[in-house]
Amino acid sequence: MKKLLLPVLLAAALAAAPTVSVLAQTTCPAAPSAVTVSGNITSNTTWSNTNIYLLSGFVYVKAGATLTIQPGTIIKGEKSSKGALIIEQGARIIADGTATQPIVFTSNEPSGSRGRGDWGGLILCGRAPVNLSGTPIIEGGVGSTYGGSDANDNSGILRYVRIEFPGIAFQPNSEINGLTLGGVGAGTTIDYVQVYASGDDSFEFFGGTVNAKHLVAVSATDDDFDTDNGYSGKVQYGLIVRTPTVGDVSGSTAFESDNDAGGSTNSPQTSPVFSNVTALLRTPIGASANFTRAMHLRRNTAISIFNTVLSGWPTGLTLDGALAQANATNGSLVLKNNVMANMTTTNFEAAGVTSFDVAGYWNAAARANTLYTNASDLGLNADNFNSTGLCTNSACVPSFELPAASPLRTGAAFTDAKLADAFFDKTGTFRGAFGDTNWASGWTNFNPQTTCYNLVGQTLAAKPASDQLQGLSVAPNPVVGSALLSFDLKRADVASVRIVDAVGRQVAVIEAGRLTAGLQQLALPATLKNGVYMATVTTNETSRTVRFVVAK
Repeated sequence: MKKLLLPVLLAAALAAAPTVSVLAQTTCPAAPSAVTVSGNITSNTTWSNTNIYLLSGFVYVKAGATLTIQPGTIIKGEKSSKGALIIEQGARIIADGTATQPIVFTSNEPSGSRGRGDWGGLILCGRAPVNLSGTPIIEGGVGSTYGGSDANDNSGILRYVRIEFPGIAFQPNSEINGLTLGGVGAGTTIDYVQVYASGDDSFEFFGGTVNAKHLVAVSATDDDFDTDNGYSGKVQYGLIVRTPTVGDVSGSTAFESDNDAGGSTNSPQTSPVFSNVTALLRTPIGASANFTRAMHLRRNTAISIFNTVLSGWPTGLTLDGALAQANATNGSLVLKNNVMANMTTTNFEAAGVTSFDVAGYWNAAARANTLYTNASDLGLNADNFNSTGLCTNSACVPSFELPAASPLRTGAAFTDAKLADAFFDKTGTFRGAFGDTNWASGWTNFNPQTTCYNLVGQTLAAKPASDQLQGLSVAPNPVVGSALLSFDLKRADVASVRIVDAVGRQVAVIEAGRLTAGLQQLALPATLKNGVYMATVTTNETSRTVRFVVAK
């Protein structure tokens, strides 16, 4: 959205809604008794952030039931029973965390002993279309069906959620991923979700129409974004950071996409649209030779990828098979305004039909794709390639906002018809997931191996509460015409504002960019309708929220 920054003096302050402070901690206490959950959830249930929950075996939320999880709740998966949470068709999950109180699904193992596949993961099964006949069963051994005819099916909300150390491969081609989405519909909200150290894929979409923003995949074993069985949703803002020594024998990719396992012409065709993804693999590859291609597009997929940056795989782009190559030629598979750097073996590969000119496709002037020889040519901050929390700022999250000299600040475009949907923010020219704002800061965790999860409600890294953001207010409040959101920054920082309505639906985003220290004011959108709203200001250090009313 358009920047709405007004550099004027602070107006009269109103009381800001309180946020939870995170206190410094030197030792991790013994774990309290957890609330063990097993079997079926058949009625509306709420999990409170005053408890820690333990998933024992496969836990199913059955049709007609809604599981609500409060912000700041910790849920652990039991290793011995391969704990997992499955939201079945007709059920819902409302896991609506906040930037300061994310919801965390994590390993039940103690700090220092956690690993990939400590528990199953999170599975959502919906009734949106898939291209499989009959009544398909979601993979992973859980036995739940997915797919149907309701493109707008609603499986609930996942917002500000972390999923750590999941991913169990029960058998080849039947795994539980970090987040598995089977036939999930566009009525579902998925925004600000991180998967860390999955034993298989980070995110896998089996058909469906669900859209998502702000997805973070760190240190996966297999693929980061795996799309198949007719998935046709949209994704904007994705971050991928790989661990060079960890890859899967099947070949680890950033994007793997198939129409289906047989490469059929079944419909609906796998045709997701991704924009603004950053995928980083530090080289040399080191102990793992299992990294293959950044993009493996095969088996009649019609995936499209725009404004995306990929660095460090042995091969950049593989167009695999006659049907996928034909889709690239006829325009149903589109790659535009993307960047590849430091592909260590070859930039392009044609598989199946090896005479196809992949390099010519990528380099066509109309597609405006770019190649760089070295990762350093991207002009990123050095810590952006770290997947294990080797960072220098107070939040222990890499500094993903783009340096002023980075060539990625320009080159994006949203003129292609596939990006015309209002879902896509068309706010700038930066390629990759980040411009001036590090939206991954604060709610993510880049070193959950050492995080203490034995304190109820403490889901952020142990650190002193930040004084960075003070005096947050809206004036006038109630809003009867134009209004200003005001706050004081103690130090220069980047800032963004997310505005949601009374039921938690995002209605506006203000990207303020980098601000100097001192008093700030941002104009609230004039298009807000009468009602109650919450405005959350997020910086690299902290996040705060204020409530306001529009009464025109």
